[in-house]
Amino acid sequence: MTTWRSDSDPDHLALGPGDVARVALRGLPLIALVFGGLLILLLIRLIERPLCGLRRPVTPHITQFVCRNAFRILGIRYTTAGSPMPGPGAIVANHSSWLDIFALNAAKRIYFVSKAEVATWPGIGRLARATGTVFIKRERGQAAAQIGIFRDRLAAGHKLLFFPEGTSTDGRRVLDFKPTLFAAFFDGALRDTLSIQPVTVNYTAPRGQDPRFYGWWGDMALAPHLLATLAAKPQGEVTVIYHTPVNVRDFADRKQLAKATELTVRAGLAAHQDPQL
Repeated sequence: MTTWRSDSDPDHLALGPGDVARVALRGLPLIALVFGGLLILLLIRLIERPLCGLRRPVTPHITQFVCRNAFRILGIRYTTAGSPMPGPGAIVANHSSWLDIFALNAAKRIYFVSKAEVATWPGIGRLARATGTVFIKRERGQAAAQIGIFRDRLAAGHKLLFFPEGTSTDGRRVLDFKPTLFAAFFDGALRDTLSIQPVTVNYTAPRGQDPRFYGWWGDMALAPHLLATLAAKPQGEVTVIYHTPVNVRDFADRKQLAKATELTVRAGLAAHQDPQL
């Protein structure tokens, strides 16, 4: 997988005494919220799984509750524009930060599609598995199996979320959407009924900070970025823009669909950013 890198990283300053206090006042409740929510989710899943299988009538509401309140604890203003599409389908969005997980889960129940390696990551892998993430191997020989997984999850009423850029950026741009995963949408069992909703996630940095403040990309370590986010005063804002869904059947092939959704997401980002930055 290609990793996007920039010429320079944001300058996150050393933490002073006031910053350390904010890290503690925000970090401890955030940890309690995330892991407390995870514990409740796992306990409920013990009942939900045998009764409902792939369908999750209860536990996604816990995920939403955690993600909405994470922004309240962080002090980051969270807003949306447009409306999430009703019913099952796929969502494609730009990818800028670990905060995307909270931002995209907060407004609507979704299930991320992620590379298989994430399932083995300490902590994050456990959280991803518990919340119903779909893990796939990006290998040509796995295409048929992936289509089967997508078909089953969509039949269960799930919304599957993809990051077609294949990497995260600084939040100031949208990279070309890779058409590979779009091929699954053209399966005969999906093409005629499947809708895709493009979604733009836009971050506004705290006043006086680098416009790329919330971006997390390349080889940037998670811990310093997390500490800088917890310490920020004032905080910034994240806006999730839901664009008009499109029907897969209206496109000739995966490349056309990938390009059309990419242009929509890119236009959404451009419309919400300060052109002077």
